[in-house]
Parts: sequence; structure tokens; C-alpha cells
Amino acid sequence: MDLTPHPGAGAPPTGPTFLPHAYQQPRQHSYGHPPPETPVETTTRLRPIRTRHPLRTASAAACVVLGLGLIGGAATGAWLTSDSSADPAAHSAYTVGRSAWHSVPVDTLFPRTLAGDGAGPGGADRVWTRVAVAPDGGCASALDPLLARTLAPVGCERMLRATYTDATSSSVTTVGVIFTEGDTEAMRALSTRFTDQHLDRRADLMPRAYPVEDTVAAGFGDRQRASWTIHVLTEVPVVVFAVSGFADGRTVPDPQPAARAMAANATTAAAQAGLGHEAKGIADRIERGLRRTVTDLTEKPE
Repeated sequence: MDLTPHPGAGAPPTGPTFLPHAYQQPRQHSYGHPPPETPVETTTRLRPIRTRHPLRTASAAACVVLGLGLIGGAATGAWLTSDSSADPAAHSAYTVGRSAWHSVPVDTLFPRTLAGDGAGPGGADRVWTRVAVAPDGGCASALDPLLARTLAPVGCERMLRATYTDATSSSVTTVGVIFTEGDTEAMRALSTRFTDQHLDRRADLMPRAYPVEDTVAAGFGDRQRASWTIHVLTEVPVVVFAVSGFADGRTVPDPQPAARAMAANATTAAAQAGLGHEAKGIADRIERGLRRTVTDLTEKPE
């Protein structure tokens, strides 16, 4: 949601907050100038002035005080709202994105079903079903210590995770969204570091899986991780990751980052099973959905 600019200091706000009784200036009547005094009037005695009544004087003073109070109230109200609802910066993609973890419904952030048209090996279609959503929490217990230290420069406001399975229930994938505390400069610096140092390819920075008891993901632990992807966003303060594995709980001695597992000449078990495509396909769709949601929330009203 985006708001229109504030009309200026001292004027009533045009946003969602209104003063109940805004002051209006008295209407200016167009009276003509009185005729010039004649020589007789300037030489005769002054015309008598009616004696002021005490009650009328008090009433006039009260009206003046009331008018000044209304003007002051309008100015104060404009000042108070200028830093909140009427301030475009308060509804920027970073402000909205950072708070999306508690304002966006879970079914919007992690849809129950994801359509992966052309997301499989050779452009095959995929459909993923959500197994469970993890309770929201911090990053300390859900990330390996080294990955947590790598992300420390941008902080961790909240982390949400969900685990999905494919249509055949042969693979499982945990996707996570980390809402950071970093500003634009910090997020861009982290993104550059990941790109320049290829941190998204290091197995010691692989995200952890989220196993779910009594489901196909019950045996999905650290040793079962087969492929992964990590993406640092710069338009919003978010890091998106996904890690995939086999649903039968088999261990994978040679996990591969999704970019390598998706290569045409890749021959590892993860690559041949399409687990790189699983991680990348699910992460991409969760990321796109989050981008659309934040954009909708920051759009200017018609």
C-alpha cells in the first residue's frame, strides 16, 4: 500500500486520519469602500460610539480563542500524521517486507500447493504439496553456526520454514524465508559477497532441513540433504533458501548446489533425481509470491 504525498504543513491530512471539525477561515465579503468624508463631517462633532456590552465582549473573545484552538489542532494533527500514514518511506518495500512475516497469511507465503510448470528436468512440469509449516522463530537453532555467522551482518528478524513433497512423494524439500534487519546497503553488500565468493555453492553453508514426524519428511535430516540454493534479495530485506533430499531417508555423501545439480552433464544421484530442480523450483516460486505480496502492500491507492 502506498500513500499520496502529504499536502503540506498546517493543512489537514488527506490520508486515512481526519480531524472531526477542521477549521475554516471566515468568508471574505466584498464590501465597497465607504464614500469619502465631506468637509462638513470633518468639522462637526464626532458621531457617538455605542457603548460595548460586557457580555458581547466576552463572547467575541471566546470566539477568537476557539478559532485559534481549532487552527492549532489542525496544525498539530497534520504534524502528527506527517511521520506515519502520510509518509511514503513508512510504507517502503523494506519496511513492509521486514514485517511481512506476521502480516501475511501463511497460506499466502507458503501455498498449500505449488505449480511448477516447466520446473523439472528437461522442462517437465512439477506439482508440490506442503507437508507442514515450522513454528516461526529465530535463526540460531535453525541454521548451521557458520551460515548464521555469514548472515550476521544483516541480522535476523524472523525465519519461517515449510517442507514440501513432490507429486510422487519421492522427494522432500524445505524452503525458508529469513526476514533480516539489514538496510539496503547491508543487503546489497551481502548479496555481492555471496556472488563474488560463491558462498551459495559451499556445502558448509548448506541450510538445514525441517523434518516432520509421521510424514514423508520424517527422515529428512542433515545427512539426507542432497541439493540446495540460497538467494539474498536486495529489493526487500529477505534471504530465501531451499534444500532437498530423498523421501526414503537415504543419506547423500555428495550433495550438490542446485546450479551444479541442474547442469546437463551432472551425474550425481541428486542431479539424476532432479533434486536440484526441486530446490530451485520451490525457492523461486516462494520468492516470486513474496515479491508480489510486498509490491501489492506498497502500491499507491487509486
